[in-house]
Amino acid sequence: MVDYPGLTAEEVELLPSEEDVRLYSERGWYLSEKLLSDAETEALTEASERYYAGQRGRQLPMRPDRLADWTPADGDVQRNNDYIHYQDETIAGILRKPVIGAVAASLAQTDLIRTFQATLIYKPPIAEEASNIVSWHFDKYFWPTCSSGKMLTAFIPFHDCTEESGTITMVNGSHRWSHRHRADRPVGDPEDLGREYLLNGDAEKNEAVVEKVPVHIPKGHMTFHHCLLYHGSGANRSPRPRRAISLHLQDGTNSYRDHSLSTGRQTPYKHDSLVRRTAAGLPDYTDPEICPVLWPVPVSGGGA
Repeated sequence: MVDYPGLTAEEVELLPSEEDVRLYSERGWYLSEKLLSDAETEALTEASERYYAGQRGRQLPMRPDRLADWTPADGDVQRNNDYIHYQDETIAGILRKPVIGAVAASLAQTDLIRTFQATLIYKPPIAEEASNIVSWHFDKYFWPTCSSGKMLTAFIPFHDCTEESGTITMVNGSHRWSHRHRADRPVGDPEDLGREYLLNGDAEKNEAVVEKVPVHIPKGHMTFHHCLLYHGSGANRSPRPRRAISLHLQDGTNSYRDHSLSTGRQTPYKHDSLVRRTAAGLPDYTDPEICPVLWPVPVSGGGA
């Protein structure tokens, strides 16, 4: 039996099987077993409400460009708040649960998983609210300075998440597409109103069929998706807010790269002004304060 330090025997049983890993490679996403207890999901909800009321465990050392940072003054729109894993220790402690990192490591077939970023998300129960609709995109587009192609995201709802509440919808196998709409913008850029047409155009270029899968995620479960997988979400038509965290994860090989040589442009990631610097003076994506190790379990218990 493989040794998994930091996991209980029950948690080892929750890890993806060899067949699950094969399907992840084929489809680009995975629905986990129940990784969080009801008490943990309730704690996430309560901590998020304290956060929305203005409570912060600690402040970011500076405000980076393009920071998603909803405040009550923004009104009843979809709320996105970046770096929740840095600002709230209750939430950070739950996100550091070893089994989450172990699942990610199994799927990405890597020995080390670090946090990259974590965003707290709240979709208000207003079906006609335009901000509730997250159009088709793939996460790696927003991380052009990342060297790894194995990064992945855990989508963690705090409750049962259904199509009615605007759950995440995956486009099966789209992480394997080599041709993507306009290298300078992802599918679903706010300037592009024809989201379906753009996605279908990408599929045609790749001689692929668009297979959309709205994932029903039971409470305590979560999805993991590859950084190149197209995904999005619809409006929240339920009577309750849809609450979740998007936990972006990096494998141990990931590091900063200057991508302007190949693209002719350099778009810094919001991290680049926050993290410490390497000996060469480049942004260090191994900064333990911003990008703590999740797997294997750090001996010291890790950062926030």
